[in-house]
Amino acid sequence: MKKIGITGQDGFVGKHLYNTLGLKPEEFERVEFNIDFFQEEKLMDNFVAKCDVIVHLAAMNRHPDPEVIYQTNIELVNKLIKSLDNTNSKAHILFSSSSQEERDNLYGKSKKEGRELFINWAEKSGGKFTGLIIPNVFGPFGQPNYNSFIATFCYKLTHGEIPNIDNDGEVNLIYVGELVQEIIDQIKSEKSNYFYEIPYTSTKKVSEVLTLLNEYKTKYFDSGEIPVLSDKFEHNLFNTYRSYIDYKTHFPVKFTQHTDLRGAFVEVIRLGIGGQCSFSTTVPDITRGNHYHTRKIERFAVIKGKALIQLRKIDTDEVLDFYLDGTEPAYVDMPIWYTHNIKNIGTEDLYTIFWIDEPFNPEDADTYFLEV
Repeated sequence: MKKIGITGQDGFVGKHLYNTLGLKPEEFERVEFNIDFFQEEKLMDNFVAKCDVIVHLAAMNRHPDPEVIYQTNIELVNKLIKSLDNTNSKAHILFSSSSQEERDNLYGKSKKEGRELFINWAEKSGGKFTGLIIPNVFGPFGQPNYNSFIATFCYKLTHGEIPNIDNDGEVNLIYVGELVQEIIDQIKSEKSNYFYEIPYTSTKKVSEVLTLLNEYKTKYFDSGEIPVLSDKFEHNLFNTYRSYIDYKTHFPVKFTQHTDLRGAFVEVIRLGIGGQCSFSTTVPDITRGNHYHTRKIERFAVIKGKALIQLRKIDTDEVLDFYLDGTEPAYVDMPIWYTHNIKNIGTEDLYTIFWIDEPFNPEDADTYFLEV
């Protein structure tokens, strides 16, 4: 079992890496990191001494003064190297550099020089070092106006704002889940690679991305329809978009009922993709679920009885409660990385329709059990 520490553990990529490593406790032990360790040498030494692998993600990306970015990033590298020397560590260091290394800006310069400092450390100490050259990253929970233009567009489209395109160029992109798998593969390799250029997985014009996101707003956000997702990029982009919705105010969404003398008719879901649709009954006081998914798109539709649906993002304590009643049929969609459940809180059987975008495969279930 490898003991892995992540500087920048609470950042965009850091959280995804931390949570993904947690899915394989038989392979990886996560060593907790706090940004305050950089301010206290003994704390940093203690952290470094525990680690077989350190993924150095902590960095400053944006600041009004580019010189502050440069100085901060070099200082973080030097402090980590000092602790590696203090503890005589032979840990495998993985450093997140950037495709901006060759650009004429101080952020790119800080990344290139930081990588060179780690190479010097590895050659002097006999340690292992991998320099990761990372393309533009997007994915759920990125910080708008900071991590990527996709994060900014998604936030604006889910919060009543209109995105603007400043430069409609082509951008090489990688989904954060794909990046995390690349990092894990390098951890498992146990080999130094001073310059590993992580391959991007798609190239898109900014306007192409915005067109897709506008479609998601019109079809999904405004009308509840699951749009056509023609490839892996679009599936990942759609899950990214969904992560910016304010679930507290958006859900539950009530269905439109059509009633006449015969009874009522409700359209549960309109699909641009396939999947699996299921029906269940749940007796009073019973709870189903308490699990989460990392890629699946899922809808719970209550058509009879009273239900409490609960969601919790796995690295937070906040629980979102949604009360649904079959007299006013409604649905809640499950975002990825949120553990969720549904409980019958009424006195009669609860009738629920479940839809998920892929048939259940026990060999690749993408289902991880965790109490809400």
